[in-house]
Amino acid sequence: MAHYLDFEKPLAEIEGKAEELRAMARGNEDMDIEDEAEALDRKAKDLLKDLYGKLTPWRKCLVARHPDRPHCQEYIDALFTEFTPLAGDRNFADDHAVVGGLARFNDQPVMVIGQEKGNDTKSRIKHNFGMARPEGYRKAVRLMEMAGRFGLPVVTLVDTPGAYPGLGAEERGQSEAIARSTEKCLEIGVPLVCVVIGEGGSGGAVAFAAGNRVAMLEHSVYSVITPEGCASILWKDAEKMRDAAEALRLTANDLYQLGVADRVIPEPLGGAHRDRAAAIKAVGSAIAGMLGELKGQSSEELIAARRKKFLEIGSRGLAA
Repeated sequence: MAHYLDFEKPLAEIEGKAEELRAMARGNEDMDIEDEAEALDRKAKDLLKDLYGKLTPWRKCLVARHPDRPHCQEYIDALFTEFTPLAGDRNFADDHAVVGGLARFNDQPVMVIGQEKGNDTKSRIKHNFGMARPEGYRKAVRLMEMAGRFGLPVVTLVDTPGAYPGLGAEERGQSEAIARSTEKCLEIGVPLVCVVIGEGGSGGAVAFAAGNRVAMLEHSVYSVITPEGCASILWKDAEKMRDAAEALRLTANDLYQLGVADRVIPEPLGGAHRDRAAAIKAVGSAIAGMLGELKGQSSEELIAARRKKFLEIGSRGLAA
């Protein structure tokens, strides 16, 4: 069953009626309803264009969190071959919120690292809804160090509401682990390309996304805090999340204008969840393009360009 967001309720009614007509026709061969069903399909498509042509920042957040949106493991399975997962931080434990390992992308050896949210109740609990603990960031550091040692480009897939804020995580040095992961992103002498495929939440996302190139899917979001958290702090009212989403400038287009994102990857009409294969293909093309732009650069050039990129973030928007 398709999952509809609150603002998609009118669309759900139209598509539901079309499906009901077709279900009735399957039980009665004499019933000819195809013309009426096709008219409903056209009406639904027009409404979908209208809804997604003017998404507010808050609605973009809802789309970025859509439960049917393709997640990290699906991108890895579709775009990478010979994926060999690597586990553990060699210090405390393995964190299932972080998935990573050696693979080939277009037959080129790479290291791929991402945050996995899970697709059902069991897998979401296993992956802690994509919220990494310190051992997850330390695992990412270990894999990036390995990539640097063997000269492998690193591809990261960002999709997290933020780092896990639990007591155990804080006791084991959550903030230090995030800082070390961010530092490692900035200092490795190999190409580092990052794609925000859903939510990019707080330092938990930055720790994976301080790369030479940062791409965002059209309906993904990337922010220092969730709109709900921002509203709770500023107005003591989480219900003002719509105002917070506007103020945070967290959409892909906003962040491209500010220089935080280097490219925006178009999504299929209605979001990545409506055509997962097309969305995954578009991300693959973006990764190939970004790796191509960095090919042949020396370690020194990669590190210097990465440093320059992050020192200049925001200047594009300020100049405008």
